[in-house]
Amino acid sequence: MKKQFNRMRQLANQTVGRAEKTEVLSEDLLQVEKRLELVKQVSHSTHKKLTACLQGQQGVDVDKKSKKLPLTTLAQCMVEGAAVLGDESLLGKMLKLCGETQEKLAHELILFELTIERDVVDPLYDLAEVEIPNIQKQRKHLAKLVLDMDSARTRYYQSTKSSGLSSNLQPTGAKADHLREEMEEAANRMEICRDQLSADMYSFVAKEMDYASYFQTLIEVQAEYHRKSLELLQSVLPQIKAHQGEFPFLGLFRIAPSASKLKKLKASLDCGVMDVQEYSADPHAIAGALKSYLRELPEPLMTYELYNDWIQASNIQDQDKRLQALLNACEKLPPANNNNFKYLIKFLSKLTEDQDVNKMTPGNIAIVLGPNLLWMHNEGNIPEMMTTVSLQIVGIIEPIIQHADWFFPGEIEFNVTGNYGSPVHTNHNSNYSSMPSPDMEQMERKQNDQSRRPLSVATDNMMLEFYKKDGLHLFKYCT
Repeated sequence: MKKQFNRMRQLANQTVGRAEKTEVLSEDLLQVEKRLELVKQVSHSTHKKLTACLQGQQGVDVDKKSKKLPLTTLAQCMVEGAAVLGDESLLGKMLKLCGETQEKLAHELILFELTIERDVVDPLYDLAEVEIPNIQKQRKHLAKLVLDMDSARTRYYQSTKSSGLSSNLQPTGAKADHLREEMEEAANRMEICRDQLSADMYSFVAKEMDYASYFQTLIEVQAEYHRKSLELLQSVLPQIKAHQGEFPFLGLFRIAPSASKLKKLKASLDCGVMDVQEYSADPHAIAGALKSYLRELPEPLMTYELYNDWIQASNIQDQDKRLQALLNACEKLPPANNNNFKYLIKFLSKLTEDQDVNKMTPGNIAIVLGPNLLWMHNEGNIPEMMTTVSLQIVGIIEPIIQHADWFFPGEIEFNVTGNYGSPVHTNHNSNYSSMPSPDMEQMERKQNDQSRRPLSVATDNMMLEFYKKDGLHLFKYCT
């Protein structure tokens, strides 16, 4: 108890400056001591920020880490989407290929993060939270031992003064011997601790090159990860381009026609004056006119009111029940919408008869035309809408085209004049109101003047002839 009291008094005296604290470390070690704290701060901050960059959960096995990666969930979503669409559609093939690629990228990312954790993150943690704190703990212990030594020395010297001896004479007696032994023992403990601390400090300085190598390792591992990822992406790009080349219709429906030519074509169709031969060499204008017609309707051909019915039907897993639900939705369409939808679906179904040449499978047609047939009311951003519901729309339009004769029994005569196109530069304005339209039933159309056809029939007929007769030419043209 008395010893502790003396130590407290000695510490108080040193604090207020009445006693001098012995400094037992050399000047270079005092500089190392200052550097220790700086290195600790930098290592701790770097470790914290680097850990935040890792996407996987730290300290778990590979399987658990994989499940937490955004790339893994993206890969699963793509593969599942590919299964829904099937390998017959371009979107299905692309989703499957991209999903597999994302899965491989996720695997590379996991290996990268595991290496970073082992070779960089964990060593930085040990440096900031274990190695340097241990040295600092020893430094505090040394300071305590120095205080003990100074306190013991002070007590010994005070004993000398109280005995009336000069400073160069040694006190005698049992008490003096005890105080001297206590001072020597304290000095010995301090020296042992100081030597150990000095060795650890010098070791810290000598290992600075090792500490610096952590950051070299970080860059090397990052470089290797990005190199492997780039190789993986470069290896899959030719396959993606090859798949695109197998589906030339994407060029036909996705390449925008000349704005002026499309505007002229739409205007000529509206007024009933059109030179078919002028547009025979420009299938993009014809395709653009069809998509524009569907998209510019006051509401989608499949109506806002039935939007939920269509979407709910597409979510039914059982094929027969899904088809029946789609048929029920068709039957709810207003008569005019139903007749136009029937006319369009039968036309698109006819295009698929030559899909080996023109590549216009039901799935492909559904991908490019589906978003122009059904969309949400107040949809907002069109690209965002197409991204979120495109799979469902394809799941609606594709089976209807596949089973067009079941949905809409009977035949439709598209080329009622025996050739594709309206009479050249013929003005139908005077009889425009009497022209048959796709809204009329088949028998009603046949009772009309066979030389005058609805403008949409003329447009569809031109496209049909393009795809049937010139499919191979278009295949080469579009690729």
